[in-house]
Amino acid sequence: MSTKEKFTEEIKKAYTFKGDFVTLGGAMYGGECINNLLVNIPLKTLNRHGLIAGATGTGKTKTLQVIAEQLASKSIPVLLMDVKGDLSGLAKPGNTHPKIDERHNKIGFPFTPNGFPIEMLTLSAEKGTRLRATVSEFGPVLLSKILELNETQSSYVSLIFKYCDDKKLPLLDLKDLKKILQYVTGEGRKDIQKDYGRISTSSVGTILRKVIELEQQDADLFFGEKSFEVDDLVRIDEMGRGIISIIRLIDLQDRPKMFSTFMLSLLAEIYSSFPEEGDVTQPKLVIFIDEAHLIFKEASKALLEQIETIIKLIRSKGVGIFFCTQNPTDVPASVLSQLGLKVQHALRAFTAKDRKMIKLTAQNYPISEYYKTDEMLTSLGIGEAAITALNEKGIPTPLAATLLRAPQSRMDILNENEIDEIFRSSKLAGKYNETIDRNSAYEILTEKLRVSQELEDKPIKKSKRTKESTRRTRRKKSTVEKVLTSTTSKQIGRTLAREFMRGILGVLGLGGTTRRRRN
Repeated sequence: MSTKEKFTEEIKKAYTFKGDFVTLGGAMYGGECINNLLVNIPLKTLNRHGLIAGATGTGKTKTLQVIAEQLASKSIPVLLMDVKGDLSGLAKPGNTHPKIDERHNKIGFPFTPNGFPIEMLTLSAEKGTRLRATVSEFGPVLLSKILELNETQSSYVSLIFKYCDDKKLPLLDLKDLKKILQYVTGEGRKDIQKDYGRISTSSVGTILRKVIELEQQDADLFFGEKSFEVDDLVRIDEMGRGIISIIRLIDLQDRPKMFSTFMLSLLAEIYSSFPEEGDVTQPKLVIFIDEAHLIFKEASKALLEQIETIIKLIRSKGVGIFFCTQNPTDVPASVLSQLGLKVQHALRAFTAKDRKMIKLTAQNYPISEYYKTDEMLTSLGIGEAAITALNEKGIPTPLAATLLRAPQSRMDILNENEIDEIFRSSKLAGKYNETIDRNSAYEILTEKLRVSQELEDKPIKKSKRTKESTRRTRRKKSTVEKVLTSTTSKQIGRTLAREFMRGILGVLGLGGTTRRRRN
């Protein structure tokens, strides 16, 4: 048996599965694609996460597009982080081309153009369904980590959340948080010290400055109502295809803290909301994070630890997470070790440092008698990649240089008219795009301070003061009752009846509960 025949037999056996799978392309030997020697990935292990890496211009985004298409075709919903703005083309069928036909003839199956159902989501002023969460739902633990607070400052944040819960002061947006921070070191200082202990003015001042810093990255667009329900990410269209939700993040590249804030909140909420799935035959949701270095670049050590923990645990919920970046070293080693599927496009060795990095990257892949991995990584062409995955038993498959199939959808962005058309047909925009600014901590405290100031400025007789005090009590009670009994109390109720500790540590059972699962 020749070496080529031996390679063909091994790859065919390793990439043939009993259960359902997606096909990424055809295996290559000696730089040539072997017809009908397909590189398949079992759906069963796609909740074990993955990596798509490679130098600029090698085809990473198209690979992401291909995988998303195949998953949607298998009734698996997908969530994409579109940082560069070039994934909206998934909604429209692609075009045939002689080079695409030639590629698919080499692989061994025809090219069929197709569009896929998409939902446009946004964190900012971009067109799309708005993604929001309240400050209370975010929780003191995760908020402290995002603000990079020390242990003492974090304890003050937890104390303030407890105070707001006890006093029925909803923390919905950042102006609520700023108002309560000002209040506990000003007019409300005696009140909070009586029942909760002393609070350092300088520490609260530091927390307030960090909140303002976060606000300057437009975090005020994210914190508020109406909160996005993660169950809306897991939808199937009338044709049985998984809906691809695309979060437009074009204007967030220079605001990495805002990006990492959102990602951690989303992952924590998915983990707390989704039920345990056990041994799944296919994932419930697959998340692709493009330009993944934006998450890790500004992340503190504490945040990295939380990301690593969530990555380890969220797969039990049937959720797979894929990181897409230029260099595997952009992803911390502790996270990289958790990724089952690796799709490595070409790397470029322009400097001694590049060559050293390529050798280190090659060591992340199974040893192959058919490839010199470090040399192969520098010689791959556009639309080619080195692939290894986990088989149905969780064992890594042999390394396969692969000629990747072309995306079935458009390999270009949609124009504004096409985006408007998708936005108008959205089933979620009407649910989430209404701006809600109800009575919360800011309004309640502002009213309380206004009444107090009026009483100080206008001396009254004792009997009148008693009547006025009664009216103040009624007014205060009326404000809270209005919040609790409004027609949208279901939304606000999720932010009130909370225990002391929430956030990611709460998800892990180390400090309370996160947002409760919605009915």
